[in-house]
Amino acid sequence: MEPLDRSTVWPYEHGELGTFFYQRYAHPTGAAAERALGALEGGEALLFGSGTAAVTACVVALMEPGWTVALAEGAYFGTAVTFRQFERWGLRLVEYDQTGAPPADADVVWLESPANPVLTVPDWQAVRGHGGLVVCDATVSTPVYLRALDEGADVVLHSATKFLTGHHDALLGALVTRDDELLGRLRDTRTRTGLSASPDAALSLLQGLETLDVRMRRHTDTATELARRLGDHAAVARVRYPGFSGLISFDVDGDPRPVETATRLIANQTSLGGVASSMESRHRFEGDRIPRGLLRLSVGLEDVEELWADLEQALARV
Repeated sequence: MEPLDRSTVWPYEHGELGTFFYQRYAHPTGAAAERALGALEGGEALLFGSGTAAVTACVVALMEPGWTVALAEGAYFGTAVTFRQFERWGLRLVEYDQTGAPPADADVVWLESPANPVLTVPDWQAVRGHGGLVVCDATVSTPVYLRALDEGADVVLHSATKFLTGHHDALLGALVTRDDELLGRLRDTRTRTGLSASPDAALSLLQGLETLDVRMRRHTDTATELARRLGDHAAVARVRYPGFSGLISFDVDGDPRPVETATRLIANQTSLGGVASSMESRHRFEGDRIPRGLLRLSVGLEDVEELWADLEQALARV
């Protein structure tokens, strides 16, 4: 394991800049984590201070005023919020159903596989024939279930805060690409805007990647069984699950708060991708863009029977 180096500066080498000289540019722990993630994705990785910082870097580095971004409907709501911060600079945002073809006039196609929290997946064949810059947020899939660069994406994004680190102990984002020009622009933007990741967060990523495959398989096995049982429960109106990873969303009739506040093992909190399960109503953040009764369940590594018992007693409140 790479040792944690929190240094902010390193001495010049014979009066010249060495590989590391100021932390905002690069640091040893971050470079090691970037190599590890890049190897999994089949590209070159860059770390950022959060997933949102990585989104912002894409806008600043890769987009132009007047461009149109076609964003997958039902994708993480914060991505659209970030894009709209740039509307006054001439960026145009449209949302489209990613299970079909992207708008022909889009300069950027922004996918999320699967979309959070509606859990749709892209039509990659339609995307490959589009011709615009393609960015795929693969936070929920992770490289265990999707190597989006192999499918036609130019850039892959991760909110590494989630499944990649896996323990709710680091705020971190990542971008991966095989295009040297895009990589250089993203790196320069990261440096100039101060969107770099900390050494401590990078170390959490290195540790998380060591167990990523086994964790994701366990998340998937448990989530698959819970999705099946939720689909058979009388209090559940609809279940969404893409068949992999640890994220499920399901709808109950009426107010979902009595359900989310009744669980004992499953924490009522935001975010996702940790070894401990969590659940929340997304309507509080996203409003009517999603059903009022939608609950997002991030399935952890607990015993499936214990999780189901917790869900059953909570669903009795409906």
